[in-house]
Amino acid sequence: MDMTNTVFMFVATVLVWLMTPALALFYGGLVRSKNVLSTAMHSFTTMAIVSIIWIIVGFSLAFSPGNGIIGGLDFFGLHNVGFEPNEGHTIPFNLFMMFQMTFAILTTAIVSGAYAERIRFPAFILFTVLWVLIVYSPLAHWVWGGGWIAEMGALDFAGGNVVHISSGLAGLVVAIVIGKRKNAGTTAPHNLIFTLIGGALLWFGWFGFNVGSELAFDDVAMYAFINTNTAAAAGVLGWMIIEWVVNKKPTLLGAVSGAIAGLVAITPAAGFVSPLSSIPIGLIGGIVCFWGVGWLKQKLGYDDALDAFGLHAVGGTWGGIATGLFASDSINAIVEHNGLFYGGGIDLLWRQVVAIIATFAFVGIVTFILITIVNLIFKARATDEEEAKGLDLTMHGERAYQD
Repeated sequence: MDMTNTVFMFVATVLVWLMTPALALFYGGLVRSKNVLSTAMHSFTTMAIVSIIWIIVGFSLAFSPGNGIIGGLDFFGLHNVGFEPNEGHTIPFNLFMMFQMTFAILTTAIVSGAYAERIRFPAFILFTVLWVLIVYSPLAHWVWGGGWIAEMGALDFAGGNVVHISSGLAGLVVAIVIGKRKNAGTTAPHNLIFTLIGGALLWFGWFGFNVGSELAFDDVAMYAFINTNTAAAAGVLGWMIIEWVVNKKPTLLGAVSGAIAGLVAITPAAGFVSPLSSIPIGLIGGIVCFWGVGWLKQKLGYDDALDAFGLHAVGGTWGGIATGLFASDSINAIVEHNGLFYGGGIDLLWRQVVAIIATFAFVGIVTFILITIVNLIFKARATDEEEAKGLDLTMHGERAYQD
């Protein structure tokens, strides 16, 4: 066991834990004042629900030996998950479990942004339970638990497929199934300062998210640290420039969204690319996510309330492709096939594309089945009256602001 790595991973785990309350602020500021508490409640209760599921069976399904599709039950109830490092690790195995738990929590919370302001709370709870068990845990096994994507040689350093594509697409599917909000086109954020604070804390927590994914404090971790900050900064500039050109004015919401876009884009590549490569990855991430939350959303007419798909699925897709373009074994020795721009041809790029397509197919189909089942048990969509009054009052009997 390496105590330096252990302390490092403890700090990284706490940083990622902070990202979910940060998401509550980020999302809460974007909705109308009558829905701020219900929106924040989605993130906060996800922390409780997923924590329990992960301890009982989620971690086992994701990380215990099984087959290429799903893990087994070797770690059910944290059996055999103790302080001693697992094979190949230098940190306590139960610390690794906690680090991965924060990923599962955040991913499931991101999903809620797409269907905010119109889902009933009982349906949200059941969907959250089912989704983390049936979608997130198998997908994590595919990529990080020894599953078929890992065996194929595709790369996902910190969650382009597992976290961002899965959460963004799942949110979109649920949003489409339960339908648009009333007067969705006229809604506006009620408190952009909340969103700024939440976005800044997400940027801060992302250092634990990406850097901690190396599981050791070494040269690759430092590349991930530099790349994370650089791509976020480039994402701000990319979004701000394109927004300035298209809409004639740069906005604070755009700048914060650009930072998130850059962070999402660098996530799968953070420990595989150089700092110079992280600049175009973040810059293009800001631009393509601006396109995703603007043109694509308007063209297809869906109501992704807080742009979970436009930021996370679109940004994660670009990040996965960018890994196939920019990855280099000079940065990380585990890179078996260099990216296209580093002399590796299309060997890695095609693997990245296959992993992305498989993630879209699996998450999209299974999420649709799950929300359909949930809707049969609990009516998922709030009534017109509930939506008009706001979910803070109708679902939780409280309001954020008193007259």
